[in-house]
Amino acid sequence: MNRQPFDVWAVGAAYERYMGRWSRLVAREFAAWLSCEDKLRWVDVGCGTGVLSAAVTARWRPRTMVGIDRSEGFVAAARTTAPVSAHFIVADAMRLPVRDGACDAAVSGLALNFLPLPAAAVAEMARVVRPGGLIAAYVWDYADGMGFLRRFWDAAVQVDPSAAALDEGRRFPVCRPERLRAVWAEAGLVDVSIASIEVATVFTDFADLWNPFLAGQGPAPGYVAALTPAGRERLREALSAAVPTEPDGSIALTARAWAVSGRKVHAEAT
Repeated sequence: MNRQPFDVWAVGAAYERYMGRWSRLVAREFAAWLSCEDKLRWVDVGCGTGVLSAAVTARWRPRTMVGIDRSEGFVAAARTTAPVSAHFIVADAMRLPVRDGACDAAVSGLALNFLPLPAAAVAEMARVVRPGGLIAAYVWDYADGMGFLRRFWDAAVQVDPSAAALDEGRRFPVCRPERLRAVWAEAGLVDVSIASIEVATVFTDFADLWNPFLAGQGPAPGYVAALTPAGRERLREALSAAVPTEPDGSIALTARAWAVSGRKVHAEAT
């Protein structure tokens, strides 16, 4: 099997079933955690289906909100579900189509680790924010805190040891608090804060957990799609044995994200 990562993000509906329903919960907590004010100019970098844009709009009533993502499918989904006051653009997060200092705040949800150079992406976010402006993001704690994915990759490695190379917990060292803090400092940001955000991920039954892995959206589902039918069945059985099932068939897990925020240095402080 090809051991290259399967980082496919294109279909909004498939993403919603796999990750969107959980990322929405985190986005609300993240938006509430931010220290800012109403009527600011925002940019949402790697906006996906618009989950974070919607959460920020509901919490902080932006003057403007622009979401940017390279996936045409995700941007199309964002345009149909996000607030009418938000605008969405297909563009590269590493080259934002925004002039220097045009925004008061730049945020990113669950995207930073998928960008080729996370530190450069944060520097680009800082470029488009005014002095004193906010730069903040959150990522899943793939290594330890993302319950259903942690069990998925542990089961995958049990069946296929070479799958360890695809485990997001190993692939994305930026998704750790100490590394996030370092990236924000490398970008010259100040007043850096880190927070843990944990949400419940309750599945009605094993099918509710397993079926989203069959849709091909993201690294783990992409890995499943590349398996033979027999390999897929072995993985399904291993994962079923690994998750805690309640008497009613439900599976109650938790998912943790790490949030980070900082401020762009004021001109007089440089």
